[in-house]
Amino acid sequence: MKTKLNVQRLIGITFVLTILSISFFSCKKPKDCGTVNIGVSGGSDSHNQGQNCMTCHTSGGEGSGCFTVAGTVYNSALTSTVGSGKVEFFTQANGSGQLKYTVQIDSKGNFYTTADMNVAGLFPRVTGPTGTQQSMSSSLSSGKCNSCHNASTSKIWAD
Repeated sequence: MKTKLNVQRLIGITFVLTILSISFFSCKKPKDCGTVNIGVSGGSDSHNQGQNCMTCHTSGGEGSGCFTVAGTVYNSALTSTVGSGKVEFFTQANGSGQLKYTVQIDSKGNFYTTADMNVAGLFPRVTGPTGTQQSMSSSLSSGKCNSCHNASTSKIWAD
């Protein structure tokens, strides 16, 4: 009788461990948000222009690092991306107030950073390779720029 109870306990414990093991190894593991991934002028490591970068570059996503700000900048004809420039974030509209952050645009037109930046409430200004500047008149609610300015509508641009 005692042996039968031990066998039942062993089977029960084995079952529970099997279920826990399956759950542990099948769950998507969060990516390390401590990974540094910052775009640089002239860099070419980026991809997926016009897509919402934070779909993958977030905790639990497949991208390397968790972006705080990211997006894509096109030329004024909206036919191709710019190859350099910068995105600045100010405390007031139209490039006024205090400059808080600057992010470089890479050779594929993308800008992105994992740096600790809180851009909510700030106003972005984009400067293209020829010096043309475009400012956003409303403040940001997040750094997911391509969530609104995507490949098919309302593209960010500067020449």
